Amino acid sequence: MLINLTELFSVEGKEKTYTPEIEMDVFQAPEGSLEISSKKPVALKLRNLGGKKLLLEGKAFLSLCIPCSRCLEPVEVPFELELYQELDMDKSEEERAEDLDEQPYVSGYYLDVDQLIGNELLLNLPMKVLCREDCKGICNQCGTNLNRGNCSCERSLPDPRLSVIQDLFQQFKEV
Repeated sequence: MLINLTELFSVEGKEKTYTPEIEMDVFQAPEGSLEISSKKPVALKLRNLGGKKLLLEGKAFLSLCIPCSRCLEPVEVPFELELYQELDMDKSEEERAEDLDEQPYVSGYYLDVDQLIGNELLLNLPMKVLCREDCKGICNQCGTNLNRGNCSCERSLPDPRLSVIQDLFQQFKEV
């Protein structure tokens, strides 16, 4: 959803509250597309600080289905995002890029709420998601989920660095 910010510039100190819906159903993460399983409207408060500067404050609640890092089963991960940004509407796109203050969610005098939420999600994604602490993962040979049952694959893989010693043992067995 796009919010027109021009109505806030009329009076310094003017404040307006918005509750836009999150329109995206899928979040594009670096490792792939993640489904948004639940979401609530975003609570945003924008205030004119004067000099074409706005203060954005808000909260967003949503949940993503992220695959477990070990077994790839989907895990619902809740997010509570705290939004606090100062928007300088006087800067051009080039000036924002120079200051490393890029705000792709601001285009002209419009605020893209989905892009803002996407940026915050990207910053808050966990490094590793597990379905449970003792997740056994999947078999690296047949792909069976080891949390559901065992497979008949051989688990003891020899260390490739010790393959020469293994060959020596095989030679002595034959004698």
